[in-house]
Amino acid sequence: MTWDRELFPEPVAHRPGPIINGHVVKLEGGYSREVKVGQPILVAVLAAAGVVRLVVSVLRAGSGGGGRKWKELKKGPEYLVTPLRIRATDGVLCEMEIHGHLPQSALEPRDHVQVTVRRQKDPDLAPRVEKIVNLTTAQLLTPHPPNLWSHLGPALLTQAVLGVLVFGTVAACTLLA
Repeated sequence: MTWDRELFPEPVAHRPGPIINGHVVKLEGGYSREVKVGQPILVAVLAAAGVVRLVVSVLRAGSGGGGRKWKELKKGPEYLVTPLRIRATDGVLCEMEIHGHLPQSALEPRDHVQVTVRRQKDPDLAPRVEKIVNLTTAQLLTPHPPNLWSHLGPALLTQAVLGVLVFGTVAACTLLA
């Protein structure tokens, strides 16, 4: 008698790790997930950057402009989530998530891997892969999803730092006068 895998799929474990050794069983199709952007951080960065924009618009005697809108910044960046299933050395089928992009040929079924994982904030989600050592191909794979700072961008962050410096200089001059 054969086991019907569609009616009775093999149970999958969410091992907390931190290191899981095994063989790649399946690399499933990816989907996108959005990074949450905290409103207090966004307000602070935009306020500090607004100081520089105000100074520049006064010096140019024109309007500021051109920046990204609040709604666009509030909606966080999307990143690729790829579910990965590994048969651990003890025979347990483990599921985890790869956040970010990996080269297409980086992992193949039956590759022997050592995976470092970390729990996610949501306990219902599978652990997140931090790095994969593919022992079959001797590759170290480290997925890098976007974060809040890469979403805001270097231009806005530079403006925010300059805004804090301008505000600090004006405050210091006011206190000393």
